[in-house]
Amino acid sequence: MITVKSEADLVKMRVACKITGDTLKMIEKYVQPGVTTKELDAIIEDFIRKSGGTPNFKHLYGFPASACISIDDVVVHGIPSDRKLREGEIVSIDVGAAYGGFNGDAARTFAVGKISDEKQRLIDVTRESFFEGIKHARAGRRLGDLSHAIQAYVEKNGFSVVRAMSGHGIGKRVHEDPNIPNFGAEGMGVMLKNGYTLAVEPMVNMGTYKVFIDGGDGWTCRTSDGKPSAHYENTVLVTNGDPEILTI
Repeated sequence: MITVKSEADLVKMRVACKITGDTLKMIEKYVQPGVTTKELDAIIEDFIRKSGGTPNFKHLYGFPASACISIDDVVVHGIPSDRKLREGEIVSIDVGAAYGGFNGDAARTFAVGKISDEKQRLIDVTRESFFEGIKHARAGRRLGDLSHAIQAYVEKNGFSVVRAMSGHGIGKRVHEDPNIPNFGAEGMGVMLKNGYTLAVEPMVNMGTYKVFIDGGDGWTCRTSDGKPSAHYENTVLVTNGDPEILTI
């Protein structure tokens, strides 16, 4: 069941989403060669709590940290560790905050020092595909219109969208209906309504769209060909006009 958020719900949800978005803006300056992903996670958790929120990823389905931190060929769900970032890598940071019983969720991919032109293009296309998709995040449009727009933009630029992972509805729970694929056909899927809140999150690979779950921890999702992946996500409110991006 897809929930329509009331104005009272949205007051709380906007706070959760602002904390989430502020966390990603804050952490960018710490993404430097030599920092460990565990250090980044600690900074993120401290910031969320000092901002009045709760890190909603921590212990969600058993996840051990406050942020998913995914380097290069790791698509999503990278577990923070003593691994140090290295010059030339890209790192995707996915965070969420809860406030007043509601949730925010967002992700960005950052450059570690100087990166290749192709990695920068991957980051840029991933971000741009999100904005292409949410042109259709308005009441009366079909969810497939949004999904198709993301896929079309990514593939036009020579990259591929991950098909095994998707975006999702969000509200009182981090993951709610509907499932939001980053590929699909126009005119298909549920009809969007004013008050739906969606976590739209293109995950884009430089090579094949195929991925696998690393057997070592059961969480880490990697590209099958070892090529880099980028991630861009925001929590979006569907309205009768242009969507409202709650995490920017």
